[in-house]
Amino acid sequence: MLDKVGIKLPSMLFRGKTAIVTGASRGVGRATALRLAEGGANVVINFLRQKEKAEEVASICRSEGVGAVVVQGDCSSLDEAHKIARVAVENFGSIDLLVINAGIWKGAPIEDMSEEVWDEVLDVNLKSAWAMSRACVPEMKKQENGAIVLVSSTAGQRGEAGYSCYAASKGGQISFTKSLATELAPKIRVNAVAPGWIETAMVRPVFQDEGYKRKVIESIPLKRVATADDIALSICFLLSDWARHITGEILNINGGSVLCG
Repeated sequence: MLDKVGIKLPSMLFRGKTAIVTGASRGVGRATALRLAEGGANVVINFLRQKEKAEEVASICRSEGVGAVVVQGDCSSLDEAHKIARVAVENFGSIDLLVINAGIWKGAPIEDMSEEVWDEVLDVNLKSAWAMSRACVPEMKKQENGAIVLVSSTAGQRGEAGYSCYAASKGGQISFTKSLATELAPKIRVNAVAPGWIETAMVRPVFQDEGYKRKVIESIPLKRVATADDIALSICFLLSDWARHITGEILNINGGSVLCG
């Protein structure tokens, strides 16, 4: 079940718009797809392996009275990214909103880190940002206005010991965000969110250690771990006209645990 904040988005917020969400079969991607549908957007739900879960997300989206399609694809591949973009245009006629969310969290001490792990993390987290933008921006430029949100991380701002490949990929996303924001203005706004700890399947294994989980919660001034829906709502804010004068920004969603000037 999705742990939702007790607030409903206006059904006209994204009415008539088409959104692509990468990595949308679970976690932040799933929560974001559901919120976009709640706000009236047609949604393209990208997945890599979990088709059944992606179909479930699509079904819930359709229950909001919008269109939803699923498309399998490795979004770090430019050919696959073009396929995802084509599915959006063929089904809904446009691409207005893009959420670059697909990612993995892997690491190792630098002396033990394999080339395979380094390449995989940089491809999935950073190359996919380039590939999806490269594939979608030409279509997005045909619209009156568009918005892109990348899902980065606090690790991209302060680093993360033992996960240097992950931190490098997320830091790269932040620089990529700032670069595209000026390049694509004024027609397309580009922002990023930088979550801290989130209660998702990706991090749940480390929280099996209750002592470690308590330590993490104590380190967060708001004394709670974010839900996927906390992140989804912030993404929807940046995608919406509520944020129409915001571009090139990195929105920190970490309960006060990392304060960036």
